[in-house]
Amino acid sequence: MSDVRAGRWRCAASALAGVLLFSGTAAAVDVSPHRAIYDLSLAQAKSSSGIVDAKGSMLVEWADSCDGWTVDQRYRLTVTNDESEESLIVVSFSTWESKDGLSYRFFIRKVRDGDVAEETRGRARLSAPGEAGNADFTQPETATIVLPRGTMFPTDHTLLLIRSADGNERFVTRRVFDGDELEGPSEVTAAIGQAVLPAGDAKPLRARRGWPIRLAFYKPDANGSEPDYEVGMKLLENGVADGMTLDYGDLVVRAKLREVEALEPSC
Repeated sequence: MSDVRAGRWRCAASALAGVLLFSGTAAAVDVSPHRAIYDLSLAQAKSSSGIVDAKGSMLVEWADSCDGWTVDQRYRLTVTNDESEESLIVVSFSTWESKDGLSYRFFIRKVRDGDVAEETRGRARLSAPGEAGNADFTQPETATIVLPRGTMFPTDHTLLLIRSADGNERFVTRRVFDGDELEGPSEVTAAIGQAVLPAGDAKPLRARRGWPIRLAFYKPDANGSEPDYEVGMKLLENGVADGMTLDYGDLVVRAKLREVEALEPSC
């Protein structure tokens, strides 16, 4: 069965959360902490992938923890191959990010067919906005890696996307560290489309202006021009992703927003 790269999906979710000041600027982005549920389905699969179906669900919770912002994502995906064999992939992704964007904690667990395939845990810190820092891993092994200048954490990156879209920027490239693997930050290139107004009958959290955004993720040691994977979404100005596509090259999965509700601050 083709590698679905299960752990990569939390990159999309972690890119959707944040109500904080970006890089020390004075203006805040008015993003709503929320809980969103998505239905996952197969959008496209090349014959070489060996996959004929994929379905499941994804839950994203983005909350205000007073001293920072938390993102919790859980998804379950059942993949069926061309021999009618099913494989269940379950991923949990939990992070905390300080409101100044400088401190970050992460825990990611990937389970395939009931067996834990990988766990990653640690914390990271930048010395100042735009400056270098370190990431300290305690799982899968004890290790420290250097984060180069310009590294951002996921919530801060989301704020940049919204601010850039609001400012009519069309392309944004940054290094983003999320802790998924024992390696440095990925290079993420965003292509931002024209603003789209909400439908007249949209419910409150979805009745906001948004932008189509295409994110291309490149591994730290990437030498070629092809991204590791891509994420397409309609990102609303309040931080809600009104649908996504997750493109792994030979496999594309659609995430359709089923429901979304606001979360109250815990303080």
